[in-house]
Amino acid sequence: MGYSSDIGNVEFELGAKTLERWLIKPEKTMEIVLGIPRERLQDERRVAISPPGVQILVEQGIKVIVEKSAGNFCNFTDLAYGEAGATIAESPEELYQQSNVIVKVSPPMTEELPLFMPGQMLISALHLGTITPDLIKALIEKNITALGFEFIETRDGELPIVRTLSEIAGSLAIQTAAKYLETGYGGSGILLGGIAGVPPAWVTIIGAGTVGLFAAQDALGLGAQVTVIDKEINRLRRFEAFFNRHLVTAIANDHYIAEIAKMSDVLIGALSPRQKIIKPLVSEQVVKSMKPGSVIIDVSIDQGACFATSRHTSHTNPIYVKHGVTHYCVPNIPSAVAKTASFALTNTLLPFLLKLTGHETVSEILWKSHSLRKGTYIFKGYVTQKILAELTDIPFREIDMLLAAS
Repeated sequence: MGYSSDIGNVEFELGAKTLERWLIKPEKTMEIVLGIPRERLQDERRVAISPPGVQILVEQGIKVIVEKSAGNFCNFTDLAYGEAGATIAESPEELYQQSNVIVKVSPPMTEELPLFMPGQMLISALHLGTITPDLIKALIEKNITALGFEFIETRDGELPIVRTLSEIAGSLAIQTAAKYLETGYGGSGILLGGIAGVPPAWVTIIGAGTVGLFAAQDALGLGAQVTVIDKEINRLRRFEAFFNRHLVTAIANDHYIAEIAKMSDVLIGALSPRQKIIKPLVSEQVVKSMKPGSVIIDVSIDQGACFATSRHTSHTNPIYVKHGVTHYCVPNIPSAVAKTASFALTNTLLPFLLKLTGHETVSEILWKSHSLRKGTYIFKGYVTQKILAELTDIPFREIDMLLAAS
């Protein structure tokens, strides 16, 4: 009886091991080949990943291909990328043909679209204020899975890439305003911080977000008088507490904006990126009422415009004058400090790029990463961001439903 029982146990154990062997899936994961092309948008001097960032990716098993001269504006040489473990592609065609994930700073340009290979993943900025249906349709036709910097979100609701770039844009907005207030640039000739016996410039910031925070910090540091306007009273309370009431706050309504604009030497448009598409908050009539030689910096231009008189400019031709007011409306402001911006972008992007490894399919990548799933705007031939579908009139599907179906 005991012998028979032992044999039964042996059979049970052998059966369990056999079953276990069949249930264990063989280890088979996608090989990630990440391509970093040279940016071709006018005056876009940044690169998506710095050489130290490439080294980290390579150490984690990701193959990286960098297009020749991609980092030149940042003083990142091809040699530095090569020493970090990247392969240098001599042409964009070579890079796109060998990569299954493309990471770049600016949205794809029309001439870049034929370079994409079917089924690739694209991670870049989107710039909803300038998006065209043709771009989205071209990506859909090639079955591209596309992720936008503007949409990548952590579980606590933070937009980490947007925040990083907004910090740089806020600081640069003040540097830029100080320059264009100078007499030689057609400004009113006011020193931003003033000196003893001479009052400083009055800087008004529309938007109490990250751009507004860093702009206010730099303006106060230089000695300017600062007013911050926002529609949300709690945001203004936080600003007052943070700056120990060393600035003035006001609710963003037509009356306050009209009155403050008349006194301001600098108006900075820094509306919340969560609005995705921004409609002008400051009318042309209000701009007309501003002092001659005053300056407008529209940081929100890549999402629409904060001012009715705003239109896109570039780093090559950054300003124009309308109603006696200097307008600076460059959409890629951080590109002015390309090296700092590229390091900052690398620091923010790396954790998300490392989430690409160890999966069998793109669907599995998105299913297991909340941030990448939230950041996706094209998947399986559909637009997966409602605001983008409304802008382009292209069919929309919830990404969770598409992933469940796949």
